[in-house]
Amino acid sequence: MAYFFIDKKFFRSNDLTIDTASRPPMKTQKPRNSSAPGSAPEEKSASKGETRIHSKDASSRQTADTPEAAPTTTLRACAYVRMSTEHQQYSTNNQMDIVREYAASRSMDIVKIYSDEGKSGLNIQGRDSLTRMIADVQAAATDFTEILVYDVSRWGRFQDADESAYYEYICRRAGIHVHYCAEQFENDGSPISTIVKGVKRAMAGEYSRELSSKVFQGACRLIQLGYKQGGTAGFGLRRMLVDQTGAHKGILKIGEQKSLQTDRVILVPGPEEELAIVRWMYDAFLDEGKLESQIASELNERGIPTDFGREWTRATVHQVLMNEKYIGNNVYHRTSFKLKKTHVTNPEDKWVRGDAAFEAVIEPERFFQVRGIIISRSQRLSDEEMLVVLREILLRHGRLSSNIIDEYEEALSSTAYRHRFGSLTAAYQLIGYTPNDFRFLEINSRLRRLHPETVSNIIQQLEAVGAAVTKGSRHDLLYLNGEIQVSVILCRNRTTPRGGSQWVIRRDESPRPDITIAARMCSSNETILDYYLLPALDMTSEIIRLAEENGVYLDSYRFDSLDYLMDIAERAIIEEAL
Repeated sequence: MAYFFIDKKFFRSNDLTIDTASRPPMKTQKPRNSSAPGSAPEEKSASKGETRIHSKDASSRQTADTPEAAPTTTLRACAYVRMSTEHQQYSTNNQMDIVREYAASRSMDIVKIYSDEGKSGLNIQGRDSLTRMIADVQAAATDFTEILVYDVSRWGRFQDADESAYYEYICRRAGIHVHYCAEQFENDGSPISTIVKGVKRAMAGEYSRELSSKVFQGACRLIQLGYKQGGTAGFGLRRMLVDQTGAHKGILKIGEQKSLQTDRVILVPGPEEELAIVRWMYDAFLDEGKLESQIASELNERGIPTDFGREWTRATVHQVLMNEKYIGNNVYHRTSFKLKKTHVTNPEDKWVRGDAAFEAVIEPERFFQVRGIIISRSQRLSDEEMLVVLREILLRHGRLSSNIIDEYEEALSSTAYRHRFGSLTAAYQLIGYTPNDFRFLEINSRLRRLHPETVSNIIQQLEAVGAAVTKGSRHDLLYLNGEIQVSVILCRNRTTPRGGSQWVIRRDESPRPDITIAARMCSSNETILDYYLLPALDMTSEIIRLAEENGVYLDSYRFDSLDYLMDIAERAIIEEAL
């Protein structure tokens, strides 16, 4: 087979018809699966999952100077579309327009659409539709023989081009052909298409790398200009929305985000009563010699909750005492998760700083006095003694994190380990501990942001049916009609070794709610899958483990929505009897 390069496009010799006598301009034949004008595919059976396609009148199959065209077979195809947040040109509707046009020109019938909207193409995690499509192909549970994708980048911007090829190979091994509808090459396995496709895959991955670098550089510049880049404000502080001139527009509540690209967020001091508590924490540590755990106990006894409405712990007090935002410094890049590869705890020389970016609520001298005392705790221990304590924590908890270390009463702070060994990751390596997956940090952060939004939505739904709702002392407790105490929990989706899903519900016992709303998250942990309404009278265990199927006892409490709860909460007017 020969190849020709004509008008910046590759053509195969069998796609070209050349009249050697007169040698007119080259003409391309119709695609290999295209029907002749007026033709129609032969009629299929009407079995389940198939569509009956009726033939036209036989006379319409012939032209004046050509014989009757042979009937063609319509190929069954599925479409895969993905949209992240890159460009409007990649919206799923725009992709489907090109895919449908391609399918029509090749006599293909699109019988199913797999769609991942708002998903990154860096890896397959979180792309539920692509995962499901590959699983269907591997299980031979498909009713199509072709997969239509807009272009190579929609299949994925994998950082390893071989990963992209691997998923396509799975489909090809199962007898299913992948088509890239908007590309200028035919994905036919020829040497030319293999070379071009490999280049396209590398370019798709490189685009993400370049974009990541540009976004990081932009974020660093905004940090140095004094703007906050994500995350909560912290106890005693608030996030203030400002416009491009620096004018204040209003305080952002937990879960709220800016809507205009030109707007920015800064930190400002919070209510005076919270500022007084922050100053007392520093005074108690410096002047009274109290430990973080003692300060936390006293705050809880006084009934003062954290900014999330929870009880204080050693770790949360430690964060207030060690975070430089309380002296007005804007610090970024403490941890990184570039290109969704590995979550890394960075040493201090890698941090990006904007000093005196915000109004300070603690004098810098007192802040650094506190930091010096906390760091000096480790000076009395050798490296090996500190690592012995770290091994004890790992043995007790089975894993390590900064919060777990800070909560361990007998241990030094996570900050002390960072200063001594350069980073927590370096300390972990010295005791032979390698976290299996850092993604849980990103997932937990996402769930913490989603929780207040979920609670707010539930309150709105309850108030819409006339229920009276008040918030309890904790952020996840609601009092319904002054009669029922309700707790709201988001349950992280965990993947089992066999590839299934598992959820763990940790019910509150202090105080014990009458009903626990346990929202199970989907496999990507981005949206809610369903709800379990668990009454306290029927649940005796503090920890409940759920699988995909749990038997009639537990699944009888499962609901696709909260309509049942709304029916319970709805208030009805009872007319007085005459």
